[in-house]
Amino acid sequence: MRKAAFCIILLSVVMFLLGALPAAAAPRYTYKKICTLWTTLPQAMNALGQVVGQNDTHAFLWSGGVMQDLGTLPTPYNYSSGAYGINAGGQVAGISTANTGGYHACLWSGGGTQDIGALFTLSSQATCINAGGQVAGWYNTTSGPYHAFLYSNPGVTDLGVLPGGLHSYAYGINGSGQVVGNCSYTGFQHAFMWNGSMHDLGGLDPENIVSEAYAINNNGQVVGKSKIPGGSTHAFLYSGGMQDLGTLGGTYSKALGINNGGQVVGESTVADSSSRAFLYSGGVMLDLNSLVNLPGVNLYTAYGINDRGQILANSSFDGYLLSPVSSLAALDLLLLQ
Repeated sequence: MRKAAFCIILLSVVMFLLGALPAAAAPRYTYKKICTLWTTLPQAMNALGQVVGQNDTHAFLWSGGVMQDLGTLPTPYNYSSGAYGINAGGQVAGISTANTGGYHACLWSGGGTQDIGALFTLSSQATCINAGGQVAGWYNTTSGPYHAFLYSNPGVTDLGVLPGGLHSYAYGINGSGQVVGNCSYTGFQHAFMWNGSMHDLGGLDPENIVSEAYAINNNGQVVGKSKIPGGSTHAFLYSGGMQDLGTLGGTYSKALGINNGGQVVGESTVADSSSRAFLYSGGVMLDLNSLVNLPGVNLYTAYGINDRGQILANSSFDGYLLSPVSSLAALDLLLLQ
């Protein structure tokens, strides 16, 4: 009984101390090293913390600490592949060498590899996938320009371009099949959202719109980067309008991922122009390096964040999966010190 009472008191003290920490000190994260970046490049993560990317020349799936080679499309040109998106069902979207000798968008699902690019005449790439198995990316049209596409088994939709645009590229998709990316003109880009038709999201500088969108959550919130007045580039959050998320003290930032709670991750420069991975939460941009104990390591980019708060981040040499520390885990850490 005394031991139980002591534990309750101690837990209360710990909770009080954690609550007394300044906002910039919370949350804290533990980490798992996924890979060494000399040979492996992580690209995306799903709701379960599974990670995909490219390992040497082949697409990989990392799950529970085990790295699985996803291989390539079954062709004589099985040289290389890469994975760029994964959903909670473990379906993976990416790219692989194909029979033509070029590259095709592909889908790894149920132990097999599907050639989505076979629906196109020329090369293609898949970049993202939603819970329903819809895939988005871009393909090389026979007339020359690249166009964003949406694949919904068994058909494909050309998303076209904004008025006056030349190329379009899709980078993010949500559970409703809304797609985001950018449409390029001569020398600049406009972020777009596609929801049956393509809409220009504008930019942080209305007089000089240069913007790109990289991710969208199930609430229709979009993140990316945009030029601001004066010419610098800042991360943005679009939710009916475009909000400047600022930087960590430097002149550049970009947002690469957002979860359904509205937490945003990406990359920002600091005052000395070096890059840091950031978490934007509760209206504040935080340096991820201050939230995880990785001595001698600088996390410079965060690619994604899921609804469990797990973050996929890279240093110059390694990839990491960061997981929030719960109150009970914090107590364990305190007792071990």
